[in-house]
Amino acid sequence: MSLNKIKNVMIAGAIGAVMSTAAAADDMKLRFAGVFPIDHQGTKMMEQVAADVAAANVGLTIEVFPANQLGSGEALFEDVARGNIDLAAAFIYADTDPRLEFLSMPFLVSGWDDMNNIMRNMDSEYNKILQEITGEYGVKIMAQNPEGFVGIVATQEPTNWNTFEDKGMNIRVWSSSVVKSMVEELGFQATTMAWGDIFPAIQSGIVDGAICCTKTATYSIFAKSDVGTHFVEYNSISELTTFYASQRTLDKLNDEQRNALQAAMSKASDDFFAYNRENDEVFGQKLLDKGYTILSLSAEEQAAMAAHVQEKVWPSMAKNVGQDIIDRLLAAKNN
Repeated sequence: MSLNKIKNVMIAGAIGAVMSTAAAADDMKLRFAGVFPIDHQGTKMMEQVAADVAAANVGLTIEVFPANQLGSGEALFEDVARGNIDLAAAFIYADTDPRLEFLSMPFLVSGWDDMNNIMRNMDSEYNKILQEITGEYGVKIMAQNPEGFVGIVATQEPTNWNTFEDKGMNIRVWSSSVVKSMVEELGFQATTMAWGDIFPAIQSGIVDGAICCTKTATYSIFAKSDVGTHFVEYNSISELTTFYASQRTLDKLNDEQRNALQAAMSKASDDFFAYNRENDEVFGQKLLDKGYTILSLSAEEQAAMAAHVQEKVWPSMAKNVGQDIIDRLLAAKNN
């Protein structure tokens, strides 16, 4: 074979390899796992992400799997870290790393503006800390979705509900020693339970209620199914869903695809936050219309509860979270 023919073969091979790589990138199909019910606004936001990415025409397709179809929120983080699942919309539990307990820090935020400035601002100290931790596991934080404050869904009115005295109730808490300590400080008994077990546990009377949900979720998940009678507003912890991605997956995408994905998730985060902020009281009224009673603290009671929990619970967080992380959060909050 002549030298020119050899060169032509090598060039053709190189071009073919480049085209093959480009085609592989252009044909990427990602799995997006979520925990919201199928008809929940959060699932609609996941579908919006998929639609916006498809409309960007960058050769990227996203298939949405809501309602724990690919696993519970507790399991999704490790599956995304391993690259078994590409994207997730879920709360990040501290099962993998105890430092992630800071995401359940009670009374860190005090309202919607705090949620926006602390939790949604990707340049905040809060999100810098989160990305530092999740980055060690190969997980990239794409956007944050605080949905409002979680309350306690209950099947009866708790005794002494607005004081620190014994409530005479056993309620479910998620796998967080911080949250368990907080509700016990408030006078409840606490049982740690996975999200998927809450509904049947309340129905069967295994627990008397659960700290778990915003007004929106309480209506959508419990009230519409005639489960529960009371919603107690302590406004201590914001419900937080995070859009996060496997770094292994992101590394396979080209710049155009990564940019389209980030833009779609950022827009969905904006839209979801606006929806939740605008509809918090709307769903409160829907709860009342379904026969629920909403118990709300006065401003003085709210301040007393926040001060009590901050004094009793915050110092104990250092063991799992690390004093350095707590110091960084409080320094940023006070600036």
